[in-house]
Amino acid sequence: MNEKLKITLKGSVNILPLLIPVVPFGIILGAIGMELGFSVLETFATSFIIFGGASQIVFLQLLSGGASQIIAVSSAFVVNSRHFLYGATFSEYLNKLPMGWKIILSYLLTDQAFAVSNTYFRANENNRLKHYYLLGSGFTLWSIWQISTLLGIFLGSIVPDELGLAYTIPLTFIALLVNYFRKIDHLIVILVSGILSLVLFNAPLKSYIILSSLTALFVGFLIIKFKKGNNS
Repeated sequence: MNEKLKITLKGSVNILPLLIPVVPFGIILGAIGMELGFSVLETFATSFIIFGGASQIVFLQLLSGGASQIIAVSSAFVVNSRHFLYGATFSEYLNKLPMGWKIILSYLLTDQAFAVSNTYFRANENNRLKHYYLLGSGFTLWSIWQISTLLGIFLGSIVPDELGLAYTIPLTFIALLVNYFRKIDHLIVILVSGILSLVLFNAPLKSYIILSSLTALFVGFLIIKFKKGNNS
């Protein structure tokens, strides 16, 4: 078997266990888009262009709530800002690739693709074809996400409004946050962000998400600096 294809398939197979929660999340997202009044094209476009579940939900919810396009885009950007860290981590492995490859892999880089690819890159640092692993894992997740979103769009168009799918928005975010409740510093950042979002809810242009998130990030930065100071 061609080495490039072999590595690509290996990435595709290794990411499959991490896709189990992706399917219902994508279905929920598609259904929520229809519940909030967006068209099929608009809902699916978020999966194709933004390609990030949490940021897509924020984007759709803010637009449906009357926020400006600038605030909606900026909030989605803040939610996805963690990908800068992923890119910085992979830069040492992929810095010699052509720009075209970097653009494609940046688009396909998600939480799950980063998790499996980071392990593979560390173990195969000298393999000049290692980027095909990220291509396989990222493209597999991308394909499943698009299909799941389309399923959700179809289901959302036939599910009665009385079921109130919009309530799955806060439930989805609570599910994403559960794992972070285990550490006190994470809990502090979550509480700061949550409390400030309530206090600043009436901020102009629906900017409360950005303001509360940036403030919470700054608090997290101070906590890290404090912990490093005590350990030195």
